Amino acid sequence: MLNALEVITTVVVGVMVGVEFSVAFVMNRILDALPEDSGQLGHAHGGRMLGAVMPVWYIGSLVLVGIWAVAGWHHHGTGLVVTAGALLILSVVMSVLLLVPINNRNKTWTPDNRPADWKQQLNRWERFHYLRVAVLIAAFALLVAALA
Repeated sequence: MLNALEVITTVVVGVMVGVEFSVAFVMNRILDALPEDSGQLGHAHGGRMLGAVMPVWYIGSLVLVGIWAVAGWHHHGTGLVVTAGALLILSVVMSVLLLVPINNRNKTWTPDNRPADWKQQLNRWERFHYLRVAVLIAAFALLVAALA
């Protein structure tokens, strides 16, 4: 049972990391290359869509890691799992304090109501997102190492 939990948790976190990685290094590049207002509208739509899904995914991943840590407390690699959990908590805190406020503004913008500094705000979100992706990759790497 513990083995199944370990694999499921690692897959769930790994797919989440893949989504966030692709947002940072693929989707944002595509949206930024679109003509005229299409890119900004795409960012707003992505903010609405992913802003609804990702909180559940982040919290669900954290819960799975917590269950793994408790269920495997006396097994090899628990320290790695606990550290991965701490990094996931950090990613949630970063999201709530740094990224969500920008995203909440961005998802309501249209070409008619966006602020003059909208590009700077999206660039700030992107920088914070790169940092969050690095934290998530580290957490995922720790979970993979804990499997060994």
